[in-house]
Amino acid sequence: MAENHTAEQFRDLKPSLDLNNFRPDEPVEELENQNIWPRSLARKWMAMLFLGTCLLYCARMTAPVCAVSMAATFHWSKIDSGLVLGGFFWGYCFTQILGGHVSDKVGGERVLITSAASWALITAGTPLLAHLGSHTLALMTLARILMGLLQGVFFPSLASLCSQRVVEAERGFLMSTMHSGTHLGTLLAGGMGSMMLDRYGWESMFYCTGFLAGLWAVTVWYYLSRGDVIMQQTGMKSHLQASLSLKRWLYLFKKPPVWAMVLTHMCACSTSYTLLSWLPTYFKESFPHATPWVYNVVPWLTAIPSALGGGFVSDFLITKGYGVASVRKIMQVGAMGLSSMFILPLSGAVHFTSAVVFLSAAVGLTTFTGGGVSVNVQDLTPSCAGALYGFMNMMGALMGM
Repeated sequence: MAENHTAEQFRDLKPSLDLNNFRPDEPVEELENQNIWPRSLARKWMAMLFLGTCLLYCARMTAPVCAVSMAATFHWSKIDSGLVLGGFFWGYCFTQILGGHVSDKVGGERVLITSAASWALITAGTPLLAHLGSHTLALMTLARILMGLLQGVFFPSLASLCSQRVVEAERGFLMSTMHSGTHLGTLLAGGMGSMMLDRYGWESMFYCTGFLAGLWAVTVWYYLSRGDVIMQQTGMKSHLQASLSLKRWLYLFKKPPVWAMVLTHMCACSTSYTLLSWLPTYFKESFPHATPWVYNVVPWLTAIPSALGGGFVSDFLITKGYGVASVRKIMQVGAMGLSSMFILPLSGAVHFTSAVVFLSAAVGLTTFTGGGVSVNVQDLTPSCAGALYGFMNMMGALMGM
């Protein structure tokens, strides 16, 4: 684990896997304290990153929500619709490591803002591309691939930013807050997006989401990312961040904790994608007369306070002196072990109410990964957390595909 605090503050911290070389006249603790956000600024960033993650998922869900209407408009078959929707994941896989590496070098703030402004522009311009010519299917597939490429850098950049700017005892709550933003974005896209789709047409959802995401990027750049925030980080990169060389990758991949993180993250992503993709089908086939909004809203609505609560508990335990490694393991056991206990009974005959309760509990518990493996990469390899998290997320995305 990365020693971001003195021994009096936290106990039982394992050594970091980093290969950083610091100048002898600049203590590690002094360099790190220069780079940490003040508490007031950290709260502002947390609120804005929560909104950014919410808008990220709103933009990501625009095409799936509008797919049926677009297919009717452009006379697409199911294969055509699948090609358009699948294009996102092909793009999403290929920029994970690059986005994290660039964030480790130039700062996560810059990458996040540039990425958000770019995918906001593509989202708002998607209806224009669709009506641009006769090659609508090709243009829409290209737009989704570009969307995946640009959104692929977001979470690795977030991991890099968190490792550079947030003290170890507050990272769990920050990452859990970001994960809760994904659930809120999914709910907004499915709820408000469906209303806009019915009243104003599918184009309105793309225009609205793109505008809001662009406004978010401008706001964060103007109020939070100018001046001292970037200046402080620029002066330290050469000392805190080692180069991402082949030798460094080989060193990291020889370490069992690294592969433990990667495999755990893959399993967590596989569970999340399975629940996200098949939960509506399960209820529709098992309970055909049930009210759809109940099982489409309640589990994901439960996930928001669960994610925030899990992040708070993980940080609370660390501040009370529990070892960071132990806390990460406890949270991950809850995210995977306890959640599976609620999923297994669904293989048999259950009532509708029980099914909703079990799945809500399972979805809520899976969010505990925000205080587990999702933040553990920042403990082990703070100087290249973005790049390594990008590799983990790429492997997780492949599991989803």
